[in-house]
Amino acid sequence: MGQIKAETCEIEGLKVITPEVFGDERGYFMETYRKDQFAEIGITDEFVQDNQSSSTRGVLRGMHFQKEFPQSKLVRVIRGRVFDVAVDLRKGSATFGRWFGVELSEENKKMFYIPKNFAHGFLVLSEKAEFVYKCDDFFHPGDDGGLRFNDPAIGIKWPDEIREDELNINDRDRNWPDFVCI
Repeated sequence: MGQIKAETCEIEGLKVITPEVFGDERGYFMETYRKDQFAEIGITDEFVQDNQSSSTRGVLRGMHFQKEFPQSKLVRVIRGRVFDVAVDLRKGSATFGRWFGVELSEENKKMFYIPKNFAHGFLVLSEKAEFVYKCDDFFHPGDDGGLRFNDPAIGIKWPDEIREDELNINDRDRNWPDFVCI
């Protein structure tokens, strides 16, 4: 029914996807995942788990990854607005250690595809945000890892509209090791 448009990013493998949205005075309709269309743009993962989180303004979740069981993710926002970030952890990649960020919102309806071996996180820019994502492997307790959100070796430029002293970060995410320790 609807078509998707995929933008390639500066980091190979990452894709920002815009679905076709059909709207009228009653609301809208869009396909959020269609296997054949995603295969046409090079996304052939078999997604096995869907997750959803709700967060308030200033919440920063991340930068997370799975060590032995890496996951590809297809993420989007169904309520509110976030700044979503991926960091390349693929050793030997020309972009190893580099990051890419994109704003995802209920208005722009964009999705962000993050392949295996990337750290992932997001910052909530709206008063509240509902964040949903598909994973191509199950979460394995004890296999999670992370990077510090403000590691100078990576240099993520988080949006200025949320000051660092306004961030709401749990202790685990605040205390991940530096990138050089991974």
